[in-house]
Amino acid sequence: MKHPGDNLEKSRAYVKTIPLADLKDLVARYHYSRGGANTATYRHGLFLDGKLIGGAWWIPPTKSAAKANYAGDWRRVLSLSRLVCIPGAPRNSASFLLSQSTKAVKKDGRYDMLLTYADEWQGHTGAIYKACGWTYAGKTSPEPTFVNAQGVMMGRKRGPKTYTRAEMEAMGFEIVGRFSRHRYTKNLQSGTQRGAT
Repeated sequence: MKHPGDNLEKSRAYVKTIPLADLKDLVARYHYSRGGANTATYRHGLFLDGKLIGGAWWIPPTKSAAKANYAGDWRRVLSLSRLVCIPGAPRNSASFLLSQSTKAVKKDGRYDMLLTYADEWQGHTGAIYKACGWTYAGKTSPEPTFVNAQGVMMGRKRGPKTYTRAEMEAMGFEIVGRFSRHRYTKNLQSGTQRGAT
């Protein structure tokens, strides 16, 4: 493993599909959300010298989020739900993972537009998305952020269901505040409609 602060040596790194259980474990230990969806459309892991040091978790966005960010077929929008690297990973690890993961999604050909968010709750601005050529699409309206006693973050929308505040609290989640998120999109089809701004 490289020392923290060194650049990632791409010749020693690669990205490949990993089991969802491995991605969930990585997120539970090293991502501020401590959790994610129960499914994944793509599950990409970043390896350095054969050791898993990062992960990218892709899922479909909600129908409303897809339509708000893409004028085409909303079913051809995919969301990067989690991007994580272990502490001490070499510099550029996250951007290398994001780049390789995006290329794999594009090569598969099922999606036209990618969508992701940077949480103001964590002070994130989305600098990595800017650096990787994603398009800034504005901020969302402030929404409640729910976290449970174990530090796991969960949104009110889970699949087709939108939970009320009372239902979230009954499941052990409390509001830690109302925050906006920065939206970023990446158009995978040249010459087609970009995300809404």
